Amino acid sequence: MANTIDRRREERRVLAGTLVGTTIEWYDFFIYAQAAGLVFGELFFAPLGATGGQIASWASLGISFLFRPLGAVIAGHLGDRLGRKRMLVLTLILMGASTSLIGVLPTYADIGIMATVLLVLLRVLQGFSAGGEWGGAALMSVEHAPKERRGFFGAYPQIGVPVGMILATFTMWVLNLAIGPEAFLAWGWRLPFLFSIVLIVVGYLIRRSVEESPVFLELQERRRESSAPLSMLFRHHTREVVLTALIFIANNAAGYLLIAFFTTYVSTVIGMPRETALLMTTLASFGWLIFTMAGGWVSDRIGRVRTFQIGYGLLAVWSVPMWFLIDTGNVGLYFVALFVLTIGLGLSYGPQSALYAEMFPADVRYSGVSIGYALGAILGGAFAPLIAELLLKNTGASWSIGVYILGITIVSLVAVSFVKETRGAPLDTQSIEVVTARASGTVTR
Repeated sequence: MANTIDRRREERRVLAGTLVGTTIEWYDFFIYAQAAGLVFGELFFAPLGATGGQIASWASLGISFLFRPLGAVIAGHLGDRLGRKRMLVLTLILMGASTSLIGVLPTYADIGIMATVLLVLLRVLQGFSAGGEWGGAALMSVEHAPKERRGFFGAYPQIGVPVGMILATFTMWVLNLAIGPEAFLAWGWRLPFLFSIVLIVVGYLIRRSVEESPVFLELQERRRESSAPLSMLFRHHTREVVLTALIFIANNAAGYLLIAFFTTYVSTVIGMPRETALLMTTLASFGWLIFTMAGGWVSDRIGRVRTFQIGYGLLAVWSVPMWFLIDTGNVGLYFVALFVLTIGLGLSYGPQSALYAEMFPADVRYSGVSIGYALGAILGGAFAPLIAELLLKNTGASWSIGVYILGITIVSLVAVSFVKETRGAPLDTQSIEVVTARASGTVTR
C-alpha cells in the first residue's frame, strides 16, 4: 500500500514537472511569436518598411527552428547518457535566460543593426533550448506512466503548449488593454519577456523535485561502454526519424498560424481591434488544451495511429472553410473558426508523446523523439506564418493559406498511416542485439 501511494505521489510530481516546465518554455517561445506579429517589425526591422519589416519579423520567428535540431541532437545525446531530468533543468534555464534578455534589448532606433543581430541571436538560443526540451518532458511522462495510460500521461507535456499560449496571449491582451497600443509599442512589450524570470524560478524548483525516469535508470545500469546512441539511431532508425518528422509538420504549421498569424491578420487586414483578436485567440486556446488531453485519453482506447488519423482528417476538412468565417470580421465567427481548428489540433497532438516514445527503443529514445520533433518543426511551423504572409500578398486570397495547410495535412496523414500501431509496445530497455535484429527485420515490435 505504501509503495502504491509513493508511486502515485511520484507520478503526480512527474506530471506537474513536465506540465509546468513545458508551459514555461512555450510561454517564452510564444511571447516572441506574438511580439513578432505585433511590434518587432516596427522596432527591429524598421528600415524595411511596414510590409518588409513584417516579413523579416516572421523570418526571425522561423530562423530559430533551424537550430532546434542542433539542440535536439545535443540534448538528446546527453539525455540518453546523463538522464532526462538534468537536460530538462538545463533547457529550462537556457530558455529563460534568452527570453529575459530580449526584454532588455535596445531597439533599432537605439543602436541600429546591432539590435537586430542581438534579437536574432537570442531567438536562436530559444530555438536551441526548445529543441531539447520537448523530448525530455515527453519521455519523463510516458516512461513513468502505467502501460495502459501512456497516452493520457503523455498528453501532460503536450498541453504545456496551449497553456503556454494562453499565458502568452492573455498577457499580451491584458497589457494592450491596460496601457494602450502606443505605450505597448514604446515599452510595454518588454514586460512579458521580463515576467519569464519569475516563471523560470518556479519551474526550476518543481523540476528539481522530480525523480529520474525509471526506464533511464534501468538503461543506465545495463548500458555497455561501447554504446553509441546517435550512430545507432541513424544506422537503424532513420525510417522512424523521418516518419516522426513528417507526422508532426501539419500540426505544427496549423498550430503556428493559431499562435502567431491569425491575430496579426485579423487586426491588420480585417480591422478587428487587437485586444479583441488576442482575447478570442486566448479563449480558443482552451479548446486546444481540452482536445489535446482528450487525444491522449482516446489514444489509450482506440490506438495512437487512429486518433492521429481522426485529428488530421478533421484538420484537412476545416483548413479552407475556416477562412471564410475569419474574413467576415465577426468576432463570434472568428472564435468558432479557431475553436473548431483546435479539435483537429488537439487530437493530432495529444497522442504524440506516447506514439513517439513507443516507436524507439530506450537506448536512442531521447535522441530519436527529439530530432524527429525538431525536424518536423522546421518543415512545419518554422516558416508557416511567413509562407502565409507571402501567399496572402501574392494571391490576395486568404483561403490559399488553407490550401497550403490542407496539402501538408495530407502529407502528415499519409505518414502516420505508415506507422504500425504502437499502443502497448514495451518501453523497457533493449539490448544492442535486439535493436540490430529489429532493424534487420528478424525481430518485430
